[in-house]
Amino acid sequence: MHLGKGLHEECGVFGVIAPEAADVAQISYYGLYALQHRGQESCGIVVNDDGVFSSHKDLGLVGEVFSHEILSRLPQGNMAVGHVRYGTTGGTSRNNCQPIEVNHQKGRMALAHNGNLSNAAQLRDELELSGAIFHTTSDTETIAYRITKERLKAPSMEEAFSRAMDTLDGAYSLVLMSPQKLICARDPYGFRPLCFGKRTDGMYVVASESCAIQAVGAQFIRDVEPGEILVFNKDGVTSRREHCGKKEKKLCIFEYIYFARPDSVIDGVCVHSARVRAGQILAQTHPVQADLVIGVPDSGLDAALGFSKASGIPYGIGLIKNKYIGRTFIAPANRMDQVKIKLSAIADVVKGKRIVLIDDSIVRGTTSGRIVQLLREAGAQEIHLRISSPPFLHPCYYGTDIDSEDHLIACRYSIDEICRMVGADSLGYLPVEQLQTLTGNSGFCGACFHGRYPTPIPTSTGKDRFERPLSKREDRTD
Repeated sequence: MHLGKGLHEECGVFGVIAPEAADVAQISYYGLYALQHRGQESCGIVVNDDGVFSSHKDLGLVGEVFSHEILSRLPQGNMAVGHVRYGTTGGTSRNNCQPIEVNHQKGRMALAHNGNLSNAAQLRDELELSGAIFHTTSDTETIAYRITKERLKAPSMEEAFSRAMDTLDGAYSLVLMSPQKLICARDPYGFRPLCFGKRTDGMYVVASESCAIQAVGAQFIRDVEPGEILVFNKDGVTSRREHCGKKEKKLCIFEYIYFARPDSVIDGVCVHSARVRAGQILAQTHPVQADLVIGVPDSGLDAALGFSKASGIPYGIGLIKNKYIGRTFIAPANRMDQVKIKLSAIADVVKGKRIVLIDDSIVRGTTSGRIVQLLREAGAQEIHLRISSPPFLHPCYYGTDIDSEDHLIACRYSIDEICRMVGADSLGYLPVEQLQTLTGNSGFCGACFHGRYPTPIPTSTGKDRFERPLSKREDRTD
C-alpha cells in the first residue's frame, strides 16, 4: 500500500498514432491518468505535429502537471508519447522527467521507458568513455544513446531499435516516437507489461496496461510479445520478431500481486482474478478462526475477497483510505500521524471482532505495525495478518525499488519474530511454491522472493554515482 515512499514499480508508458491530426495530447492525458498508479513522481507528454515536437513535463501527478491551460497549449498532431514515472534508477528531478527527447543527425525522437536495465552502469561507462555527455541520471537516457548510436548507421529507426536491443540486458518496455513512426518494444524476457489496441477512428494506442487502452475508448488487441518490436506508421502496424523466443518468459509476478490495476489483463491473465486466487491460497495454507476478513486499501482488497470466499469468513470494509491526498500533501513529522491521516478504521465494524487483515507485502514492517495498532485502538479483539506475497528476501534489478537487503525485515527476523514486532496475533505469507498458481503458468520472475535471477547479477547498479542510493530513502512499507 502507498503510505509515504516505499515499494514502487518504475513507470507507465503510453503512445498514440492517428491517421490524421487530432488532439493526441488530450488522449495521452486520459491514458496517463489511467496509469497514474504506476508512478506519481513526474509525468510528461510529447506531441508530434508533422515532425515538429512539442512537449510538457514536470514533477507531480498527471492532474497537477496538465491543467486545461497546459493541455490547450500543446498542438494537435498525429502522434504522441506519454509517461508517468517513479524512478528506481536516477533521482527525482525535472531532468529525469520523461519522455526523453533527442535531436540527432538523422532526425528527432522521444522515448518513454518502463523497467530497469541490469547492465545500465556498464553501458553508461562505455558511452561516456566514447564521448557521450549525459544530462540525466536515468538509465532511459542510456537506452536513447544506444538507439541513436545505431541509428547513425542503420537504414531505419526500427532497425536501429533492434540492434540496440542486442546490447540491453534487464527489463524494458519502450515506446519511441520518430517524425514518421511510433515504435514499441518489450524486452525478450517480458519483465514489464505492454499492450496495444485500436479505436474506431483508426487511432492505434500503446500502453503499459489494458486499463489505459480502455480509458481512451480503444479496443484491446493483444499484448506485445516478449522480444517483439511493433512499428506503427501511416501504412498500419508491422511486427518484427527477431528477438522473440530467445529467452524464457519472466513477467514480474508483482504486477499481479500489487503493481497493476485490478481491471487490467496482462498476458491473458486478469489481475483481479490473480489477487483473488492469492487470497484463496492464503485461506488454505494459513487458516484461522475469525469473524471478519478485511483488506488494506487498495492492494489488499481483492485478496481479502478471495480469503473470504475460500474460508467462509465474512468479508467487510474495516479500513478507509483518504483518496484525496496527492503528491502535494505535506506529511507530518510523526510517522504515526501519516497513517492516521491516510487511513482510518471503522470502529463499529472491527470492535470486538477477530480480524483477518490482508495486505500485499511486508518490506520493513513499520507500516504494518502501525495499521495493526490502528485496528487495536478501534477495538479489534484479535488481528491475524495474511500477506498475499512471499517474504522479500532479495534485491530486484528489473524495476522494483528493492535494491538492497538492508531494510528487508524478512532477511533479519523469523516469521514469528516479525509477527511479534508488528503486534499481530498470527502471521502468514503466500508460500513461494504457490506463486505459479496466481497465473496458471511458470513464466514469471520471482527473484525477489527466491533469489533465482534470470539475468546475470550486476556487480554495480551505478545508483550512487550522482545521488544517495535509493535504499536509503524513506521506504514503502507495506
